[in-house]
Amino acid sequence: MRKIGLDVGDRTIGIAVSDPLGITAQGITILERIGIRKDAGKVIDYIKEYDCDTVVIGLPLNMDGSDSEQTEKVRQFRTMLENKMRSTGMKEIKVVWQDERLTTVQAERVMIDAKVSRKKRKQVIDKQAAVIILQTNLDSM
Repeated sequence: MRKIGLDVGDRTIGIAVSDPLGITAQGITILERIGIRKDAGKVIDYIKEYDCDTVVIGLPLNMDGSDSEQTEKVRQFRTMLENKMRSTGMKEIKVVWQDERLTTVQAERVMIDAKVSRKKRKQVIDKQAAVIILQTNLDSM
């Protein structure tokens, strides 16, 4: 079964999925945020489409490990996602946290090294961060 990785931001959600063997992560899309309920519903559509058994959500902590303002927003998104999954008969799907400190910085470096233009980087940074979040989780297994 596959895993899906999420980089949840204020304006977008970067989404990545693993290959069927759970070895590599690939970025699939960036969702423009509409509202927490609709956003959770769209994520559920991807979970179903890719037949995922685990959702890996990046947890944005401060460098000292404390919660940030964004941490609470991401926790609220997770709660909404879990509630919607339960109400749609998907309660067997696991939802786990993955520390995402510095993932955006890593994603930026990868794209700079690949000579991706600044404009293009801005468009895909969240998807690349989701790939790093998911790949970190896969590597730890």
